[in-house]
Amino acid sequence: MADLSFIPPMEAKLVSELPDGAGWQFEPKWDGFRCLAVRQGTQVDLWAKSGKPLGRYFPEIVDLIAGLPQQRLMLDGELVVPIGGVASFDALQQRLHPAESRVRKLSAETPALLIVFDLLEEGSRAWRDAPLRERRAALETFVAGVDAPALRLSPSTRERKTAAAWFGNLSTELDGVIAKRLDDAYVRGERAMLKAKRIRSADCVVGGFRYGTRSTEVGSLLLGLYNARGTLDHVGFTSSIAAKDKLDLTERLEKLKGGAGFTGKAPGGPSRWSTERSAEWVPLKPELVVEVLYDQITGDRFRHGTRLHRWRPDKAPEQCTFDQLAQPAAPDSVIQAIVADAPR
Repeated sequence: MADLSFIPPMEAKLVSELPDGAGWQFEPKWDGFRCLAVRQGTQVDLWAKSGKPLGRYFPEIVDLIAGLPQQRLMLDGELVVPIGGVASFDALQQRLHPAESRVRKLSAETPALLIVFDLLEEGSRAWRDAPLRERRAALETFVAGVDAPALRLSPSTRERKTAAAWFGNLSTELDGVIAKRLDDAYVRGERAMLKAKRIRSADCVVGGFRYGTRSTEVGSLLLGLYNARGTLDHVGFTSSIAAKDKLDLTERLEKLKGGAGFTGKAPGGPSRWSTERSAEWVPLKPELVVEVLYDQITGDRFRHGTRLHRWRPDKAPEQCTFDQLAQPAAPDSVIQAIVADAPR
């Protein structure tokens, strides 16, 4: 048998909708760290999809894999850290800390889960060249046969209608859906799967803006939401402004200069090299409301840049609050809901 080491995991290509037809398996898309868990005798390694080792940051998962009866094992899955039962990407990122004492403290206080969705090696059997339908059956048997409270089996369905309904039934939690061909082997390092991601919208107050680099026109809008105390927190930005709209929009924004901008959490301050037109950001009177499209939330902010969808002159700024944002996933609740409704 060959030595087990890192292999680039199979990846997914983004699509606008789930595929039709027979021969597909659908799974929830988890919002965590992709993890390849490998055991060979007493050696346990956790690998990120980039090939970087993760074991030192998640010692409790290393212990989990080391405690399994299988001496030879390779699992593909996702690491998540639940806080109060709800997955926290912030807590996940905090694990990537240089101090081992800090990592050990966090692993004890907020232990991670490993949600597995593929089995590549087990004992003397190499599964990666087997079709997914066989790998999935073997994975289900494997998970059912071990006592590992921090190990979760990612649910699946072969019914497109059921997978499509997850977007509605779990609209605030599910990050998307992965589609895999039942007859396919595990194709390392290739985008052999499909993923349909959830795109959500939010109405935000424009609390400020930035000029474009070496430009006198707007480059991005700074977005805010009102918190429970009634102050405006900075939550992200959008730079998807059409070139033809920038001149008029800049003039409109400059008329609102002089406002308080963000009265709660604010962006970073101006650069010490700033001129009037190159300030890091320009605070505005909170009068404009814009609807943006976003994918994920980390803490109280959009994780990535958002896409400008439309202006909302019909919406009062004070109506733009945090309660409209998607809630982070509760892994066990999502698994239970999907398993309860998914025909096989």
